[in-house]
Amino acid sequence: MNEILMEFLLRDIVSHLPDEKREIYQYIVNEEDQLAQQAENAEHLLQLFVKHAPHRTAAKHFRLEYGQMIKLMHEIEREINEKLEERCAKVKWIDMTDKIKHLNSLKHPVLTYLLIT
Repeated sequence: MNEILMEFLLRDIVSHLPDEKREIYQYIVNEEDQLAQQAENAEHLLQLFVKHAPHRTAAKHFRLEYGQMIKLMHEIEREINEKLEERCAKVKWIDMTDKIKHLNSLKHPVLTYLLIT
């Protein structure tokens, strides 16, 4: 499936999580993204993850035990993945290029128009 659509679905699913789960998930993902931006390569990223431990930082931030945070994050990720699989199974791509093409063929002759339902 299209990476952009997957990202859109993921953001939508995360936005509908209960507040606590959404805040924890976003906190950890943001911490990981910041470390990824600093990393020079994959090995460096692993070193940064070990040194800065986003899950441990989140546990302190949310005043949870580290083990509780790991368990909760696994639960959140499992919930997100299940909902993402459900949504992906329901998504249909309808090629509308032939129906729209004549309107924009001179301006954008190589575009494909997809209706996502």
